[in-house]
Amino acid sequence: MSMILFACVVRVRDGLPLSASTDFYHTQDFLECRRRLKTLALRLAQYPGRGSAEGCDFSIHFSSLGDVACMAICSCQCPAAMAFCFLETLWWEFTASYDITCIGLASRPYAFLEFDSIIQKVKWHFNYVSSTQMESSLEKIQEELQFQPPVVLTLEDTDVANGVMNGHTQMYLEPAPNFRMEPVTALGVLSLVLNIMCAALNLIRGIHLAEHSLQVAHEEIGNIVAFFIPFIACIFQCYLYLFYSPARTMKVVLMLLFICLGNMYLHGLRNLWQILFHIGVAFLSSYQILTRQLQEKQSDCGV
Repeated sequence: MSMILFACVVRVRDGLPLSASTDFYHTQDFLECRRRLKTLALRLAQYPGRGSAEGCDFSIHFSSLGDVACMAICSCQCPAAMAFCFLETLWWEFTASYDITCIGLASRPYAFLEFDSIIQKVKWHFNYVSSTQMESSLEKIQEELQFQPPVVLTLEDTDVANGVMNGHTQMYLEPAPNFRMEPVTALGVLSLVLNIMCAALNLIRGIHLAEHSLQVAHEEIGNIVAFFIPFIACIFQCYLYLFYSPARTMKVVLMLLFICLGNMYLHGLRNLWQILFHIGVAFLSSYQILTRQLQEKQSDCGV
């Protein structure tokens, strides 16, 4: 009998199901476990990255990273290390197949249903390939579980009545693990230094103009705003380069637009070369943000 019976991918912030494996089990106990899995999916944001809800015949395991979580229903004979290794592999397959922006914009359930074929392939591998072939990957996961054990629930704890927890489940406030980005490059460091320089210039000019305008006239309020908005955009560009953020492409385009429009508005206070310098730095920073990707997976968990 297969040990991994069902798997799905959900969005953490609202529990929206993104994809799921084809369901071949229709026993009453299994269907009840499916119902509890859907309830648990709505509350994944309350828990750490890994967790298990254990029952008599079936167990639910989940693993989340960022806004994507993978969940599985397994038989009680399935080792926890194998279940979490399976979920980690599934997470990497899904995030490699779909852009985080598309995931964030998904509005209907099972928007990526075609991913079912990948789920079935990975599920078959873990169910039927000898565990000795995955020994090193399983040992690695086992060490991680010993160092940071997953939260353990019972299937009864997943029930919610009238939108209020039944009192068994403890609230967990730890954030999900952070994404690991590729190492910072020399050109990336240069873009950070130039961006901080541009932010400082915008801030200094904005403060100076604000002090002057308060004493002389109020007509300069547009210029003051035009200095401060690019200042904030430059700082946010530095953040986007250093740390991963969902919908990154959209945010990069928005920050670039703010910087370009702000500098164009300041044409009377800056010469052409100054404007080109600020816009050029903004384009360089945007390029560096978009080309710095998530770090490649270190282990393929036997797949």
